[in-house]
Amino acid sequence: MIELNFTEKQTKNVSFTCKIKRTLHTEKSSFQEIAVLETIEFGKMLVLDGTVQTTIEDEFVYHEMITHVPLYTHAEPKRILVIGGGDGGTIKEILKHPTVESVELVEIDERVVQVSKKYLPEISYALNDPRVKINIRDGIEHIKNINTKYDIIIIDSTDPIGPAEGLFTYDFYSNINKKLTDTGILIAQTESPFFNKELIKNVFKNISSIFPIAKLYLANIPTYPSGLWSFTIGSKKYDPTVVNISAKYDINSKYYTKKIHNSCFVLPEFVKELLI
Repeated sequence: MIELNFTEKQTKNVSFTCKIKRTLHTEKSSFQEIAVLETIEFGKMLVLDGTVQTTIEDEFVYHEMITHVPLYTHAEPKRILVIGGGDGGTIKEILKHPTVESVELVEIDERVVQVSKKYLPEISYALNDPRVKINIRDGIEHIKNINTKYDIIIIDSTDPIGPAEGLFTYDFYSNINKKLTDTGILIAQTESPFFNKELIKNVFKNISSIFPIAKLYLANIPTYPSGLWSFTIGSKKYDPTVVNISAKYDINSKYYTKKIHNSCFVLPEFVKELLI
C-alpha cells in the first residue's frame, strides 16, 4: 500500500510528518509556494513554503489565543488591525466580540486570501463580513504610511523568514506603537520557546523597551514546532494579568476560557529565563 506523507522541516534536526489523503491545491504565488493538503489526522491543512500555517482540526487554539487574550484585556476594543492571517481564522475570532466595529486585514499575498476562501471556508468565512476590510499590501509599509489609530494590532505572521522577517524588529514594533490609541495593545505570535529562544528573547526585549506593560503567554498547538507556542503582548495601559476577566461577556470557544486567560501567563522556569 502506497502512503502519501507531508513533511515539514521544523529545524535542521527535527521534522514533522503527517499522512495525507490527497493534495487539494498547489501553486507558486509572487511571494511563496501555497498548498492545501487533506490530512488524515488534522483535516485540511494550509502550507506556505513548506511550513504548516493552520489546520481545520487545531486552528482554534492559535486563533483563539492570539485574539481573545488581547480583546478581553482591552476595556472596549472597537477598531482592530490584523497583519498577516490571510486564512481568516483570526478575523472570525475577533468578530465574536460585541464591541468590535471594524477589522482591517493587511495581507501581502492576495492568493493566500483567495485560496483560503475557496478551500478553507470553515475558517475563512468571516472575511466576507461587512465589518472587515481587506487590504492587500506589505504590513510594514502599511504601518509606516497610515494615519489611522487602532485599539489593537495583531501580528498574525508566518515564521521570521522571507517577507515576514521585518515583522519581528524593534523598528516595526516602534512604528506600531505610534499607530495605537492611548490605551492600545500589540499582540504578536512569537514562535516556539524550545526552538526559537533567541527570537523570543529579542522580541520581548524590544517590546518591553517600547511598551510600559509587556507579557508573554503560552498555548499548546500540536502542528506547530515543538507543540508549545508563545505570544507576546505589549500594552499601553491594560495589564492582561490583572484585568477582571470574570466580569466580561461570554463567547463560544474551544480552547480559550477565562481561567486559561489567567493561567496562560504562568510560565515554566525555562521560559521565564528567556525574558531576563
